[in-house]
Amino acid sequence: MGEDTTSLGGIHISPNAVATIAYHAVLESYGVVGLAPKNLADGIVKSITREPSKGVNVQYNGEDIDIEVHIIVEFGTRINSVAESVKNTVRYHVEKALGLKVNSVSVHVAGLRISDSD
Repeated sequence: MGEDTTSLGGIHISPNAVATIAYHAVLESYGVVGLAPKNLADGIVKSITREPSKGVNVQYNGEDIDIEVHIIVEFGTRINSVAESVKNTVRYHVEKALGLKVNSVSVHVAGLRISDSD
């Protein structure tokens, strides 16, 4: 998956590259105030390594690309609408960048954040 071979050489797309594309697509989505790590250990590792794809997990399964994102949503927005928007935005940006079909995008709402109205 994510590999192409030509007479000039090969092209290999790492899951981390896909995760970075998805990460930036999530941050563009309305109602999302941030991404959250999948678990505490994942959060510690990603903060130490400063990996840009915190909160995004990409799995290749044969020809299928499965993406999982953990988001923090702005309090007062419709959670279902924000999740659907994130799902569609991630799918669009990854498919546009790679030219490959995304099998699934799973959105997990890890929390809500209330913005300061001051």
